[in-house]
Amino acid sequence: MTGQVMFDSHVAVLLDQAVALVNTLTDGEARGRDYPAPSGAGLAEAVEAAVPRASSSLPRTMDAAEADYLVSAAERMRAVFQAVQDGDLDAAAATVNGLLLDSGARPHLDRRGDGPWQLHFHGGDESFAAGSTAACATALALAVGGSLVGRLGVCRAGRCDRVYVDTSRNAARQFCSTACQNRTKAAAFRARKGAPEPEEAPAPESASGPA
Repeated sequence: MTGQVMFDSHVAVLLDQAVALVNTLTDGEARGRDYPAPSGAGLAEAVEAAVPRASSSLPRTMDAAEADYLVSAAERMRAVFQAVQDGDLDAAAATVNGLLLDSGARPHLDRRGDGPWQLHFHGGDESFAAGSTAACATALALAVGGSLVGRLGVCRAGRCDRVYVDTSRNAARQFCSTACQNRTKAAAFRARKGAPEPEEAPAPESASGPA
């Protein structure tokens, strides 16, 4: 394979959305610190940051039921990334199939105003939560069912479990961000030199998932 790996442009956008939703809405660890996912009043703002309005034509609503739906969907999408990382494609496929079924994903052509027709995957519900889940689940299905399935990953840095999509030329990406890559290199250097680990800085009050 030569050149930078690229998914179809629309699928790439949806995979980025899946990554953003997982990294923003699921508890865990990020860049060496505990990461408590936003909840309550901060949840709508977190979703707004994860899925910008310009990237989705769905009506933007966020009541408690939709928020719960998206959090649950993000947790299931995380399971897809983890299953791929673990080499369990059967589990990844089963989880994606469940997301497709529950969100009512269906391919259809749509366009904005006089713009070109584009293939979308919104569910029949057409709510923001279900539609976003259907779109992300379809992108994950195309990845898991295609030759680029190995491009879905979970950060291998210590104390980080954020996910990513690898579009590097040689499929060698192992970290969610440059920060985690540098942190891992610094830890390896200190280990070789026998230097102590630096004290951990307090976690910020709120944070979105790593890019």
